[in-house]
Amino acid sequence: MAGVVLLEVADRIATVTLNRPEARNAMSSELIDELRTCVARAHADDEVDVLVLTGADPAFCAGLDLKELGRDGGPLRRRPSGSAGSGGADGGEDAPGGAHRGRGPTLPTDKPVIGAVNGAAVTGGLELALQCDFLVASDRARFADTHARVGVHPLWGLTVLLPGAVGIRRAREMSATGNYVGARQALEWGLVNHVVPHGELLPFARRLAADVVSADRAAVRAILGTYDATGRVTGGEARGVELARAAEFRRGGVDPADLERRRGGIVERGRSQV
Repeated sequence: MAGVVLLEVADRIATVTLNRPEARNAMSSELIDELRTCVARAHADDEVDVLVLTGADPAFCAGLDLKELGRDGGPLRRRPSGSAGSGGADGGEDAPGGAHRGRGPTLPTDKPVIGAVNGAAVTGGLELALQCDFLVASDRARFADTHARVGVHPLWGLTVLLPGAVGIRRAREMSATGNYVGARQALEWGLVNHVVPHGELLPFARRLAADVVSADRAAVRAILGTYDATGRVTGGEARGVELARAAEFRRGGVDPADLERRRGGIVERGRSQV
């Protein structure tokens, strides 16, 4: 039986696939743990130079599993740490050797990660995409931040990473409205690097990955690490602010029953916009 995250290595490229298509690859506690494990394995594998992260059709990732949240709080049961460098639904863990390069806890690696967004990337799924070094989108891709509609606060770096990608005013609009942004608009806004026909998504992403493989691996990692370091001159402090405010918000109480009541309306609204 296939796992909820798949890992395939070929030609020094690790393809990591979220594999809960029946749940639109929503991040259950199990999927988050398996994603960490697969990425950590790719990180530790000397035969891997670059990762491609994608989802099993029809979605990239619908965010945290709202059914699990509605039952028992899911990953939100876990207390976030106060560390700006850890982040994530449970406070996160550093990659082996601490080489997380400032990512959220689901991508514990300093190797380049290319996001191949094959469908909807929503809320936590959008945050996961933003943790990638760059993004290729299928023409079926859609992006939305519905944290405010669920009634939870982001803590995987969205309030830092999204305005860095699209600008502060567009980021505020996405977060306040929860409206979906299509693939072409995402390209115009700078959220993604390329938009390709759906059937070309993985071949295109792997060609980019092969270009990365052909460069000097030490230089690639050093340069991307420098991008992260320079971006965190103020961003690191901002992530700490987000974590502190998320903890404060949660102290006010997150009622799983309220999350479950909102879930149906959020799903229907999303379907009407996709």
